[in-house]
Amino acid sequence: MEIRKLTINNYEEIIKLWTRAGLPYKQKGRDSRKAIAAEMKANPEFFLGAFEDSRLVGIVIISCDMRKGWINRLAVDPDYRNYGIATALIAESERILRKHGVRIFCALIEDYNDASKELFKKDGYVEHHDITYFSKRDSDEV
Repeated sequence: MEIRKLTINNYEEIIKLWTRAGLPYKQKGRDSRKAIAAEMKANPEFFLGAFEDSRLVGIVIISCDMRKGWINRLAVDPDYRNYGIATALIAESERILRKHGVRIFCALIEDYNDASKELFKKDGYVEHHDITYFSKRDSDEV
């Protein structure tokens, strides 16, 4: 397995992987080709793919506010789960964020996603029950 930066040329593969992994995406908003291309241009090393031969089998999108780093949209192809791909993507995300001076790493995980919660716990993340997440969206597509 090889982890490398993704480009907009990988867009169709990204969408296929998210679909196979059961990750919803906003094709008319934040996950549109145009939106992803803009994010990739601004932060090209924040889009990572795990490849087995030439097949994209894992993905993560990193973001940060220079205080905290966020591990977003982590997905692994169901046929390639339990081989350490997600853990490798998390480790590489942390490495890149450290390079940018970030020392706090975070992930938001839906309450029903027990597998992801266990993965992050295994990788040293602490689950917080004292935080309530709020969001405001201009539309359902963002």
